[in-house]
Amino acid sequence: MEHQRDSDQSYLCIPHHTNLDISLDKWKSSERPKRVYFVTATFTEETRLYFPGRANHYILISNPGQQNEDDTTEIVSTYERHVFEFKITTTLFERLCERLNYVSIYFMRYSYGQKELIDLATSIAKRDRVTKAALAEMKVSCSMKPKFSFPYSKNLLILEVDGGRTHQSDQRYCERTRRDAIRKGMSLFNLFSFSILEEFK
Repeated sequence: MEHQRDSDQSYLCIPHHTNLDISLDKWKSSERPKRVYFVTATFTEETRLYFPGRANHYILISNPGQQNEDDTTEIVSTYERHVFEFKITTTLFERLCERLNYVSIYFMRYSYGQKELIDLATSIAKRDRVTKAALAEMKVSCSMKPKFSFPYSKNLLILEVDGGRTHQSDQRYCERTRRDAIRKGMSLFNLFSFSILEEFK
């Protein structure tokens, strides 16, 4: 299995608040974003220290484009919550998804070569509900500078998961997927996850 390099795929994750209503209307009507979701975020205990300005609910935008990034700049400058941008560097695999329900994000403390990444992609691809696996880099923006910078922001793995019965079952499914990868010798650690509550577009 070969993985491919990406140059313009990304996710933008903005804390949900009332000042977002005008921008949200723009995103819904824009041709650029592929998908716009309302999500709830779950942060792990290990990473809470790095993101004190985290929120419970976010707007998750797939491939927002430059125009929406400009809108975000104004939001970040006046808002103390963290805005996350995930830039896809390599897509390991991708297949059709009937209903995206869950996005799980992991970090790796070590960098891996071509062979290890192919093994990782092959292992994850056996999980039929994982519709996309991609390597990514994370940029965090906030009006208040955080005390600590997350040290593994350039070494992330993102999984998109087709819908299950509940978000709890999706979380357990992703945990089993992570353990399968660990048994293959890959060190994956939970960063945070997004449970999709509503699809706006």
